Amino acid sequence: MKPYILEQTNWKQIKHTKYDVAVLPWGATEPHNYHLPYGTDSLETAKITEDAAAKAWEAGTKVMVLPVIPLGSQNTGQVDMPFCLHTPPSTQLLILKDIVTSLNRQGIKKLVIMNGHGGNTFKSLIRELQPQFPEMFLSLVEWFSVPIRENYFEEDGDHANEMETSIILHYFPELVLPLEEAGDGSSKTHKLKGIREKTAWAPRQWDKISDDTGIGNPKKATAEKGKMFVEDVSNTIASYFTELALCDIHDLYE
Repeated sequence: MKPYILEQTNWKQIKHTKYDVAVLPWGATEPHNYHLPYGTDSLETAKITEDAAAKAWEAGTKVMVLPVIPLGSQNTGQVDMPFCLHTPPSTQLLILKDIVTSLNRQGIKKLVIMNGHGGNTFKSLIRELQPQFPEMFLSLVEWFSVPIRENYFEEDGDHANEMETSIILHYFPELVLPLEEAGDGSSKTHKLKGIREKTAWAPRQWDKISDDTGIGNPKKATAEKGKMFVEDVSNTIASYFTELALCDIHDLYE
């Protein structure tokens, strides 16, 4: 039993513990090239959150990891792929509001959303909810954006790439097909210069940019790279959990 994982702990433990921070892992369910499972975003996000929470708990932080939400907001084209489960931001807002309402009622005032899917856009949802729950502190961690990935991976990309493949090889090697069966993750570039150079943004039409649903070549992925990366990123996130637990949310600026 891990007392910082809600699905594994029990009322006897919870009844006698005052928790400082709740963490909500949020992923997606969608294809990840030919070689990775549909649940990649949810699986890796739950495990990275668990690792960070374990380190924070060992440091004396009473953190609780909630069950992962496996429902992501998908891009154009993905929604037509079999068993790709699309949850629009409006639905995600309702789910998040229900969870925040429960925690607020129970006196748990600090919530971290741990996002593991690039199509999820929680900043706007937090801005929607924060005025409705002024006594809560809502924050967002996107583990894939912690600026350390260039220390470990050679290939770029953001979907079923070397990074994600390495992480799943580390945590769930039994769920990964041999890499020779993976597509190369090549993708087409946008014809609009403004989109390419990030002057403007538009959702990617997934069925038109990638044949294998991957963005980024996974062939250099290894379990060892994944292990080193998640060790580093979970250390960074654990430090935030501890810092948040100790802070006064009514006195955050100096």
